[in-house]
Amino acid sequence: MASEGEEARFVAWAGELRAVHERLRDALRVTREAVEADERMAEGAARELLLFCHGFCAALTAHHRAEDRTLFPAIASAHPELGETIRKLEQDHAMIGHLLGGLQEAVDHGRSPSELLRHLEGVAAIMESHFGYEERQLLAVLDALALDASVEDALGPF
Repeated sequence: MASEGEEARFVAWAGELRAVHERLRDALRVTREAVEADERMAEGAARELLLFCHGFCAALTAHHRAEDRTLFPAIASAHPELGETIRKLEQDHAMIGHLLGGLQEAVDHGRSPSELLRHLEGVAAIMESHFGYEERQLLAVLDALALDASVEDALGPF
């Protein structure tokens, strides 16, 4: 039987995943606001916009890499019946990575704020669908997952 501290750690994984998703949603919101401000201010917010876009892309990519490297293998080992779910989530990661690459390219080439917003909307739509599916499928599993890893290793440095 798990000690009280161990049980708290098990339950915390679901909370940690929710918290990371909320921070990424916040980062997306702030990035959108920066793009919208840039659209209104033309040259004024360009440098800030680059920082927000780069930061958001890096944070979401790091989150997905950590899940693919640490969290998903632990879930697959403990719950082989979730193999198809894990494969779908990994496919989402690849799709989101492709969309982030398009956003990064648009930022690097100084595309218009309206084009950047289109990229962000595409990322947002897939990201929200992915987060919702991941939470529906994995939160109960995470409540009991025995994973000896840091939050950063399992969910990314955010």
